[in-house]
Amino acid sequence: MIWTPHVTVAAVVQQDGRFLLVEEAVKDGIALNQPAGHLEENETLLQAVVRETLEETAWHFRPEALLGVYRWLSPRNQVTYLRFAFTGSLLRHEPERPLDHGILHALWMTPEAIRQSVASHRSPQVLRCVDDYLSGVRYPLSSLRDLGNL
Repeated sequence: MIWTPHVTVAAVVQQDGRFLLVEEAVKDGIALNQPAGHLEENETLLQAVVRETLEETAWHFRPEALLGVYRWLSPRNQVTYLRFAFTGSLLRHEPERPLDHGILHALWMTPEAIRQSVASHRSPQVLRCVDDYLSGVRYPLSSLRDLGNL
């Protein structure tokens, strides 16, 4: 059997001192996460983060920088997740749009509230991305190279 990490994307968005998160139903209860999800076949990382943000929050997202690439081994299921986190802007909201299955709602949280809720985070990547964002970490989108079907 060939080992393969699960490639995911996440949007880290701050407005007015608060971060956009989602509350989602998971096996063990309810968890907090950035808008995030899996990369789909024939999709670029940027297309994936735009799609996932819209599906989970009803916000149209424009990626502007790569925040980082995060590897995490989940102790619960022994799956390795490789997360590409992006920062950017929200363009418009579609409040009538239904959210993805399992997403209870989108919410805005301060960094302090995020730190206080660490026990309900989907993974340690949630707080690490917030901390990296606040410390000014950013990489240009041009550092990503998508070669398509060459």
